[in-house]
Amino acid sequence: MVERIEKDLSRFKKIVKGKIRENLKKYMSTGEMIGKKGKEFVSIPIPQIDIPHFKFDEKKNGGVGQGEGNEGDPISGDPNSEGGSGAGEGEGQHTREVDLTIDELAEIMGEELSLPKIQPKGKESLETIKIKYSGISTVGPNSLRHFKRTFKEALKRQVSLGIYNKEHPVIIPIKHDTRYRTWKNIVKPETNAVVIFMMDISGSMEDEQKEIVRIETFWIDTWLRHHYKNLKTRYIVHDTVAKEVDRETFFSLKESGGTIISSAYKLCRDIIKNEYNPDEWNIYPFHFSDGDNWSDRDNTECINILNNDILPFVNVFCYGQVDSRYGSGKFIKELSKNFKDDDRIILSEIENRDAIMNSIKTFLGKGK
Repeated sequence: MVERIEKDLSRFKKIVKGKIRENLKKYMSTGEMIGKKGKEFVSIPIPQIDIPHFKFDEKKNGGVGQGEGNEGDPISGDPNSEGGSGAGEGEGQHTREVDLTIDELAEIMGEELSLPKIQPKGKESLETIKIKYSGISTVGPNSLRHFKRTFKEALKRQVSLGIYNKEHPVIIPIKHDTRYRTWKNIVKPETNAVVIFMMDISGSMEDEQKEIVRIETFWIDTWLRHHYKNLKTRYIVHDTVAKEVDRETFFSLKESGGTIISSAYKLCRDIIKNEYNPDEWNIYPFHFSDGDNWSDRDNTECINILNNDILPFVNVFCYGQVDSRYGSGKFIKELSKNFKDDDRIILSEIENRDAIMNSIKTFLGKGK
């Protein structure tokens, strides 16, 4: 019975994942899932999964529901009466919430988008094993022999046997007295990846553009966390001035002011330089903007910072440009012109929510 239940559960999970794949684009273009995110699970509404129900016996040899009356007759009340105005004839559409772990969600997204596995640089292990000597044992190698505890045991033995002479304190340990240091392995989590999200919050970035950025960063963060345990995430917002903020602030600030993109790149550069050794860290900066920068002079400044201070030290630099009614959209053209053959930088134009899925594939499809 248990084995049969396990098989049924496994089959149901496959059905659920199949339904998620069918509707993945819809899930990835709405912010509903993000609001339901828990510590490790995400609740996803899955439509059109058949709910188990009773069927009439084909032989009609009695059983529940048998007796006088025909199929379709009301169970109670006036048989000639019609249903209320709110009743319908068709079968209802059933929607149920299904919990998936973040890792399961990342695997589905990776399979559907054909994303390659990320190959980390620096430290290969995401955890380090630290040995801590924490006890004493009567067995062990001579290299771990605890001399003080061994002589203490020998002294206790000689005193208890009455053979200890305090005038001539000679202590001779025997094998039974020998004590050894023991240890235990302590797993120490080690973070070796950081993602730096930068977002333009100037006046030309409206709520819809920021919502698109919010949704895309959720999925990017989900995929990277699937590969890096305890991933570090940093958030930068900018108009004419850049500042680091927490996650909640990153998604709640209202738009205002002009745009100087170099302010964000300078802050990103300083964070990397001061806190993340590129030999040990996998570094992923993502910048989202509508491409409306203050001047050509600042565009040139951004190119110089990327060339000299950011690109040499990161796995990849990703720039996503969100279409806006007020943004000029010129910045992505400048990046494309200056980094045309440079695979360290990845560019993506995000026209609307439906483009989020392709944008993520563009950013993560190289497995860097």
